[in-house]
Amino acid sequence: MSSGDDLYRRYQAAHTAHRAHQADFTACTDTSRCPAGQRLFESFARLQDAYLNRQRQQRR
Repeated sequence: MSSGDDLYRRYQAAHTAHRAHQADFTACTDTSRCPAGQRLFESFARLQDAYLNRQRQQRR
């Protein structure tokens, strides 16, 4: 397994966790989040950025 595959899996898992939280806790929206929702979103965003940056670097 390459580190890119692991990064992709972690990025997708973070996305799933963030969306599941939003589905379960409807007070969290894309513009207003509880502390737990904010933490999940930030984790997802960081991993997404890392994954996309790696993809861009591999294309060069």
